[in-house]
Amino acid sequence: MDMVLSRMSSTATTDVTQWLAQGGLRPTRQRTLLAELLVGDGQHRHVTAESLFAAAQESGQSVSLATVYNTLKAFCDVGLLQEITVDGSKSYFDTNMGDHPHFYWEDDGHLTDAPADQLKIVALPEIPEGAELAKVDVVIRLRRR
Repeated sequence: MDMVLSRMSSTATTDVTQWLAQGGLRPTRQRTLLAELLVGDGQHRHVTAESLFAAAQESGQSVSLATVYNTLKAFCDVGLLQEITVDGSKSYFDTNMGDHPHFYWEDDGHLTDAPADQLKIVALPEIPEGAELAKVDVVIRLRRR
């Protein structure tokens, strides 16, 4: 699983049943399995549906890729994960729900947290009439020299 999931620092182990309950979700077998892979050890991660599917397979669990997609969407819908879209077709799911920017490493296609304290946004364009600001995503694209 180390090669599949990008690990970020955190401290405590997460009770997945409690984590699911925070989103008002029933702890079904599939949700519990995927939640355990995502947050069970208390580490923050950036995953794709495919990398989470591979981690489930590596752990010997039977779950379909469609179930992984549907479960990740359900987790996002209730505020347990945030989706970060890098390219129009590539989405990552982040367990860190705090506001923070990301580095996208184009060479190998992975996403990492960028230091939030170093980002300064001093102004945004005027928001069109009839709209409200929902969120600002900052993805800084990098490639190795």
